[in-house]
Amino acid sequence: MLFKRYLIVAFMVLFSLCAIAQQPRVAIDSMHTAIREFRDSVRQDIRAYRDSIREVRRHAYDDIPHELRIGWGDQTFETLMWRNELHPTVLPPEYQTTYDEHFRYTQHWFMEYLYNVNYWYSLGFQVDYSGVLWDEVIRNGQGTELSREKDQQFHNIAVIPTIRFSYLHTEYTSLYSSLGVGLNINTGTELDFKQRYTAFAPAVNVTLLGLRIGKGRCYSMLELGGLFALSSTDEIYMLGSRIFTASIGVRL
Repeated sequence: MLFKRYLIVAFMVLFSLCAIAQQPRVAIDSMHTAIREFRDSVRQDIRAYRDSIREVRRHAYDDIPHELRIGWGDQTFETLMWRNELHPTVLPPEYQTTYDEHFRYTQHWFMEYLYNVNYWYSLGFQVDYSGVLWDEVIRNGQGTELSREKDQQFHNIAVIPTIRFSYLHTEYTSLYSSLGVGLNINTGTELDFKQRYTAFAPAVNVTLLGLRIGKGRCYSMLELGGLFALSSTDEIYMLGSRIFTASIGVRL
């Protein structure tokens, strides 16, 4: 039906062009009419397509409102902050000091549950885990290793209530942004400057831009944003960590 309408309009334009030489005024008016009809038909088709996609999304979220996903995030912040220390090699042999070396990064791993209030607004929570491990090495002034204590570590566990807003829906994709504010738990093998093995701090997770891909129950998501956890300038656990994430999910 749509193809036939476009074909008729095309023939009308062609007929108008052919008739210009014989009746210029009438032909030009006829061509303008055909162009207006074609423009209006295209606008109607676009509007109908958007309405159909919106209706499909609305019914889908009404029928299956629960979402559960798991994902991975980078540790760019941790990689830049906790790195192997340089040690001197020209000091006297009796000189000794301890260095942090051989850092290992777990990356971020998270789970999220969301309840879709409607097709553009969702509420839920997210749990994120990340950790860093390293060795404490004692070296003399010439860089010779004297002893090594392996698997020193710290871990961050963030529990974050989340709100998400979706927009620009199509049949297979949608964009979204989200904000979460919660609590981070930092624990490890070393005492902090307040002599604690475990510390608590506010946590904020921001998704500046997210892309959801999929139709039906299963989908995948890509995000750009950041995860922050700090309570003072001396207690910074994450500052723009987890810039990029990738995840898969299912609607329940």
